[in-house]
Amino acid sequence: MTAHADPATPVSRRWSALDTAAGGLALDLGLYAAATVFAAITAATSTLPPHRAWGTVATIGYALATLAATTQLLARRHPGTPLAGLPARWTVAGLTWAATALLPIVTQSVERAGGRTDRAQEEVIVVEHAGARLAEHGTPYLGPDAIAALPPGEQLLGYTPYQPGMALFGLPRAAVDAWWTDSRVWFALVTALTLVALVATLRTSGSPSAPRRDAAVLRAVQAATVLPVCALTLATGGDDLPVLALCLLALALAAAGRPGRAGLAVGAAGALKLFAWPVAVVLIFWAATRRAALRTALGAIGLPVLALIPVLLVDRDALVENVLRFPLGHGLVTSPAQSPFPGHLIAETLPAGRAVAAALLVAAGGAIAVRLLRRPPRTAAATALICGYGLLAAILLMPSTRFGYLLYPAALLVLAPALALTRPDDPATFPATAPRDPAGRRTPEG
Repeated sequence: MTAHADPATPVSRRWSALDTAAGGLALDLGLYAAATVFAAITAATSTLPPHRAWGTVATIGYALATLAATTQLLARRHPGTPLAGLPARWTVAGLTWAATALLPIVTQSVERAGGRTDRAQEEVIVVEHAGARLAEHGTPYLGPDAIAALPPGEQLLGYTPYQPGMALFGLPRAAVDAWWTDSRVWFALVTALTLVALVATLRTSGSPSAPRRDAAVLRAVQAATVLPVCALTLATGGDDLPVLALCLLALALAAAGRPGRAGLAVGAAGALKLFAWPVAVVLIFWAATRRAALRTALGAIGLPVLALIPVLLVDRDALVENVLRFPLGHGLVTSPAQSPFPGHLIAETLPAGRAVAAALLVAAGGAIAVRLLRRPPRTAAATALICGYGLLAAILLMPSTRFGYLLYPAALLVLAPALALTRPDDPATFPATAPRDPAGRRTPEG
């Protein structure tokens, strides 16, 4: 195991102490209580109508979760009570996600279908328009001339800064105009199914520390669902959550010793959004330490390429305008993503600030590349940590970014302990000379 995944490191010890305090219930209580405050502040102060609507519903959901966690902590004084056990914590987490993400999705989708025009963020509309164009023209993208012909106030919505696969979530709306064809409903469905697959993958893999692993899996699922930045994003926009869930599943499959399937999962994410591509690169380096780089790369690179080829053949200029020029700040309009992170502040306040921010971003990417070449990750946990810290650095240094993007590094970093506690016993993945634990099972190298 690498130093990054070593539970004896100071950072890991501190996290473990916090995570396991009172059987995990102390952090549950802190999470739900802080989320209640966040949702209430959002409901009272947000300038975005979908966010205010989310906050109004989510405040109640998080408050009930806080009450439930408090009850569980009190019940813990009576040994053996099921209220304080791991199954009860799973139940609270599931009900909290239903109340703070799924219920707001249904509520806002129904209101939107009834005529409310302020119950969805722009990305929902963009994805649904992309689905309609894909169904009609074979490409989800408008060309630069078509975007220029739109009224100035509509040009931003003419861009689709996603990979072609994202348009699939807009196809239901292109066929039927109903609340259940809102793209957020389908984002949530794919996210839920993917997270179920993640849990099943990790819980069925061999592990000498199954109870600790299962508790760590719960914490990782909480980070991808009930964490306010995730619940808010899914309920109001949603396009990032399927991408995140597929990346997490890819890492879980890597931990379970299934590099080919890990490549397919991260490749599916990469066919939706560019954010998954760095995860794919790091996973391929991990697979190289297992002599499985080709198996992983076939899915990780092959699926995004297959998604790009049809739209490239239909309209190359439209693809370049939407997928490259606009995200790089060279489109007809500027992206509204302007959270006050260091990269944005540098770009806006310093002379030649955009060049300075770009240089810092390139330097961070170069440092990670050197790390991968000199010491590639040998465990899925180390892979998750590199992806998490790398994406965090990129988000902080990009001139145009969003606060919501922090859901990626948060979930990746919280997943790492669960991956570190997963031990596959796959002779096809680990050579016969690999070290074994006292029970005779093969363990990962490194």
